[in-house]
Amino acid sequence: MTRRCRPRQAVWRRSRCRPGHVDNPARSVKFGRLPRRPTQRRWQRPRSRRGAREIAMAIAEQRTSPPQAAQGASDGSWHGIVLQTLKRNEISLVPYVPDRVLTPLIKNLHADPFFTTFATAREEEAVGIVSGAWMGGRRGAVLMQTSGFATLANVLASLAVPYQIPLIMFVSERGTLGEFNYGQSLVCRTMRPVLDSLALEHHTITRLDELEFISDRSIKQAVTTQAPVALILNPLLTGGKVFDK
Repeated sequence: MTRRCRPRQAVWRRSRCRPGHVDNPARSVKFGRLPRRPTQRRWQRPRSRRGAREIAMAIAEQRTSPPQAAQGASDGSWHGIVLQTLKRNEISLVPYVPDRVLTPLIKNLHADPFFTTFATAREEEAVGIVSGAWMGGRRGAVLMQTSGFATLANVLASLAVPYQIPLIMFVSERGTLGEFNYGQSLVCRTMRPVLDSLALEHHTITRLDELEFISDRSIKQAVTTQAPVALILNPLLTGGKVFDK
């Protein structure tokens, strides 16, 4: 037969001292459990989806954004800043069409095991590869020059824009500031009107101290809004390409 124990009760003990005595403590002493400490309020799930999305974006911003005091690549060159910005935003796939102005950046991408980079025959092929990679869960960017952008109007209007592909395009600008090829200068005049007609975000970067901020924020906006963006690297930034007689 099992023996049941009664729940623990408080015990009262009377003092033997007379009431009013100097050494008399309290007339009764109560022994029992100490009161519990107030517990902290637990985290509650946001009531709306908007609140959850804002929290997720804030966490992503802390993970991907560099501290204000440590901005910039280690070497301080334009191609070093672009490489670090791509890596910080988890863009690991970078197909390109060979270009002399972009050669330093292309060499650094090949030397870094974080990136998967290779040359393509045409710019449309590179855009198709990056678009398929995005649908498979991988981010990518395309490197090209101004003349190569002239072939992208159809693929942008029929693939990247309607299917909301966050296509990151780095375009080395030709056709200005010492250009020797008349065909390049013609394409340079039509590049920005084409981007405007497709309602695509585009920025022309001319200063080294603005490169990281513009490229980093543009990539974040492209991924968040799922829309292509073109970053035009002006000869004032890269040095361009000049024909010396």
